[in-house]
Amino acid sequence: MAEFELIQDYFSGLSQPDSQVVLGVGDDCALLQPPAGKRLAMTMDTLIAGRHFLSDEHPSGIGYKSLAVNLSDLAAMGAQPAWALLSISFPQIDHSWLEAFVSGFVTLMREQGVQLVGGDTCQGALSITWQLTGFIEPGQEMRRSAARPGDAIYVTGTLGDAALALEMKRAGQDPGELEQRLTRPVPRVEEGRRLGAAGVRSCIDISDGLVADLGHICKQSGCAARVHLNRLPVSPWVRQYLQEGGDFRPVVAGGDDYELCFTASPDSVAHLQDMPVTRIGEILPGEGVELLDGSGNALPLPPAWEHFAS
Repeated sequence: MAEFELIQDYFSGLSQPDSQVVLGVGDDCALLQPPAGKRLAMTMDTLIAGRHFLSDEHPSGIGYKSLAVNLSDLAAMGAQPAWALLSISFPQIDHSWLEAFVSGFVTLMREQGVQLVGGDTCQGALSITWQLTGFIEPGQEMRRSAARPGDAIYVTGTLGDAALALEMKRAGQDPGELEQRLTRPVPRVEEGRRLGAAGVRSCIDISDGLVADLGHICKQSGCAARVHLNRLPVSPWVRQYLQEGGDFRPVVAGGDDYELCFTASPDSVAHLQDMPVTRIGEILPGEGVELLDGSGNALPLPPAWEHFAS
């Protein structure tokens, strides 16, 4: 099968011409018409076999997660997803693998109103890159640089599930229901849009662990953060792990949570009580992130994930 036949068979049907998608998959470029008065939010992430997902992972899970992590970036900005470009390399054409891979992201794509409008395929080591574009109302975007002393710190959902699942899999244990949190994270797109509309101005998605990602907010906002370990929301599985003597690193530094961490005045989120958010700390003058135990003692910060660390 030639490259263009592969594109036609697996990807061409994932965009439909409309008032915004003037020309989709199949030409040298996509032609797109942004809605009047909206800003474009754009993001791109690459997932590499053996680094971002296990080499024996089911292809439907790979397809789902590869799109979900990009949607999470748009969620952190408060954007509505719209268009996607996909670049994928793989060693050889495997029809059963490709069918499962595409099925993994198609449902999520349709749930979020995303159209695939172009991309690239080539032969090589398994690597997947998505570029996503979303729309946002001017003034409703949430930036890492907008936290201020006096803000409270919140997170959505629960933390540590994906990291614990990965730890169990590497130890040859069955993570059970936790595996879904690792392979099929739910991007908080709707929550991100509601936060932006409610006036929240500082947010980040938790991909490298809470401490590391909150540290990015602190650095770009020129302030400090204090986080209370006993306030962090955890699932029953992670709570049991901690009670049995497991350390707290998966919760604060494990990564792959893909929850939102945001800062805001308590008044601005008072009417969002139906959202799964937990207040975990506060923004202060200074720099860096401080982690406190239940007695108010400072805890050592675990090392964060860093791609090019020596």
